Amino acid sequence: MRSPLINFLASSLSFALALLLSSCASIASAQDMQTSVPNAILIDAGTNTALFEKAADAPAAPGAIVKILTAELIFAELAAGRLQLSDKLPVSDYAWRNGGAPSGGAAMFLPVKSTASVDELLRGLLVVSGNDAALVLAEGVAGSEDAFVARMNKRAAELGLGRSRFASPWGKESNEQKVTVRDMARLAAHVISAYPQYYHYFGEKEFTFNKIRQQNRNPLLTLSPAADGLVAGASDASTFNLVGSATQDGRRLIVAVFGAKTAKERADEAQKLLQWGFRSFEERVLFKAGDPIGLAVVYGGARSSVSLTSKTDVRMLLPRSGETKLTGKILYEGPVMAPVAAGAPVGRLEIRRGDALALTQSLQTAETIDNGSLTGRFFDALYELAAGALYQKLAGKK
Repeated sequence: MRSPLINFLASSLSFALALLLSSCASIASAQDMQTSVPNAILIDAGTNTALFEKAADAPAAPGAIVKILTAELIFAELAAGRLQLSDKLPVSDYAWRNGGAPSGGAAMFLPVKSTASVDELLRGLLVVSGNDAALVLAEGVAGSEDAFVARMNKRAAELGLGRSRFASPWGKESNEQKVTVRDMARLAAHVISAYPQYYHYFGEKEFTFNKIRQQNRNPLLTLSPAADGLVAGASDASTFNLVGSATQDGRRLIVAVFGAKTAKERADEAQKLLQWGFRSFEERVLFKAGDPIGLAVVYGGARSSVSLTSKTDVRMLLPRSGETKLTGKILYEGPVMAPVAAGAPVGRLEIRRGDALALTQSLQTAETIDNGSLTGRFFDALYELAAGALYQKLAGKK
């Protein structure tokens, strides 16, 4: 059995990334950019690099931003063939009363006891942010709003949105519904990557249903020619939120801003962050696929360590000017037990820019390590026992 001390030491293993990047690149300080909104993040979708963040893990009321997850669940049903765009879903009295015209909120104005196609409902959900569309989709897929919310939270956990909790498919204010801008930016990146065939719904500039023409509520679509979608919303506390995306010269950036005091501030700050990101950064390769990045300790093996690599290039967006250093850490639970197969997943690489987590990438073993000799395994076992005893002694002093 691996001792707690060895687990602690292995999972805390740091390596000197030593990237002053004088030749590779250098990092602009996050202080070079400021935003007036309380919560914000800007990420590069291609490299999964966080370019800027401000209170990115603080919980906040999402409003209509939850509709990105509602859409993700519908896209998953479509991709799996369990739902078709032409399928007609009924408009219940509940959906009409709580999300439609009588509710006074954003709606696509579905008539009660009518039907609408999934295609129409997705446009109502993502172009005009219709609460009625969200409820009809939720009931049509899960049978009830509560059952759909349970699916939302299950799916959020599967996608690693660990700091967010959902209580409504359309964004109804609730103490049980809080999200972070980091989680919402990650969700947006997933939707764009996993469902390119459906992403266009987020970027349609207008939608006419039942002879009612409405404009897309995402202001970036009219402010920036590079912007191509996602969702804007507001909370009952009169704060304005937005998750948006834009592409330029083959690069995609995703921005999330929460807590703006006005719709104008929301649009201005999101646009400012996108423009800064496109202007100030360029992509660089830190490690090529297969390059040794660090070592993991091996227990009972013919060798005491194994090299760790990445399946793909480790890429980051780095500033065109400015200077500081990146720090890196390899995190894994260890030591790794022999025999070790080449290509086995072992932990992850984390790269930080100052205090901000800029990049996370999975690592794998670069080679095969066979079992060691009986003598070597004996000494490894003695080391484990000694390390475990030391850990217990240190833990008892705390």
